[in-house]
Amino acid sequence: MGKIELKPASVFECFAEINKIPRPSKKEEKMIDFLLGFGNKLGLETKRDETGNVIIRKPATKGMEDKPIVILQSHMDMVCEPSDGSFDFENNPIETYIDGEWLKAKGTTLGADDGIGCAMEMALLLADDIEHGPIECVFTRDEETGLTGAEGMKPDFMTGKYLINLDSEDEGQIFVSCAGGCRTAVAFDYTPTPVPAGMFFARMSISNLTGGHSGDDIDKKRANANKLLARFLYQTMKKTELHLVDIQSGGLHNAIPVKGEAVVAVPMAWKEQLTIDWNLYTADVEQEYSATEPNVKMDLQSTDSADTMIDDDTAHRMIMACQAVDNGVYAMCQSIELVETSSNLASIHVVPEAREIRINSSQRSSILSARYNMANTIEACFTLAGARVDVGEGYPGWAMNPNSRLLQVAVEQYKNLFHKEPVVRGIHAGLECGLFSEKYPGLDMVSFGPTLRGVHSVTEKLEISTVQMVWDHMLAILKNI
Repeated sequence: MGKIELKPASVFECFAEINKIPRPSKKEEKMIDFLLGFGNKLGLETKRDETGNVIIRKPATKGMEDKPIVILQSHMDMVCEPSDGSFDFENNPIETYIDGEWLKAKGTTLGADDGIGCAMEMALLLADDIEHGPIECVFTRDEETGLTGAEGMKPDFMTGKYLINLDSEDEGQIFVSCAGGCRTAVAFDYTPTPVPAGMFFARMSISNLTGGHSGDDIDKKRANANKLLARFLYQTMKKTELHLVDIQSGGLHNAIPVKGEAVVAVPMAWKEQLTIDWNLYTADVEQEYSATEPNVKMDLQSTDSADTMIDDDTAHRMIMACQAVDNGVYAMCQSIELVETSSNLASIHVVPEAREIRINSSQRSSILSARYNMANTIEACFTLAGARVDVGEGYPGWAMNPNSRLLQVAVEQYKNLFHKEPVVRGIHAGLECGLFSEKYPGLDMVSFGPTLRGVHSVTEKLEISTVQMVWDHMLAILKNI
């Protein structure tokens, strides 16, 4: 069997160009300059707003001038997750390769979320053989770490009546609503304290978890590295004298944490028992997550001694709070099979220079009052433990429009192309459509995209064949809206 072809060629060529350009969230300046140059080189109306969003307008093809303006929208930033921490996302290009039916990256996130959406817009702007009405191609910045591009957009930036968001991850599914969300930042102040004499120092690490998107993958029963570490620390401190020297676990607020480690000190007499308990705990974890975490690695090794530790009172309060705090699915929707409310314990990091233990989490819900309740639950737990808690303002959800003309056309054209019904549904992830719905009341929107798996992790991959399907579907909508 021969190597799969990258089709449409123009889309994948644009994606290759995009992956040469560093574009971490909040550091998209090189990508912004690239898009401005791209649009201007084509002689198209190209603008950047104060926030850094870019819009490129293309007139209708001949005979299509009476069509309504359609907005095509994707975000230019990407989640930057390396396999070993050594990759320089601010300067190095993403290297991709074909693995069977999938496109993957070498040791990093692929950036198809949402680089492939940007590539489709670019390919459409380049094309001279596609029928369409007037279009506005919009590229927003900083979607992944707060939706600040969409939040900062002024209500007169886009003028279209219909908007197709190209930031979904399951071909054959058309999304018509999304969850809103917020972030909760926690800080425990600690006092560096001398480590008692006669201690055994151990470094425990958990790695190679599956991870994934903290919204779309939260219901897949994947393990959370922070919760696994906290669980073992809690059960150990109930049995013996446990001192916490350091903990560095988890990463981005919108990713299920895949790795973490902690350094502890226990009495030398407990050295052997600690190893026994860790081995038993490892067996428990492997059994509990046998289906979702087949590659988990758990290791405990002796390590160099330390002079200071986190004071026991703070360390124990933090451990108990992380054991107690909600993580994962909190409630399902009442009317459809979809997560309604969830929380993700994203990161736990000791910051010595600030003498703080900083913890980040994110809460999501399709119901605003339920999101407030979830955030309050997290806040109450950490406040009781003596931490300072800051709940962010958050971003809104996107409610389904039951009278959507765009959805009607999208469904019709999908059936015409593929002779099957698409799935129309909501998504538990945050989409910029929620903010657009506030700024542009009456804007008719849908979201779809090619199939992605492992987004926000180094296992991110793009199913190549679905790109052609989404491209064909998008063009059919533009022709027939």
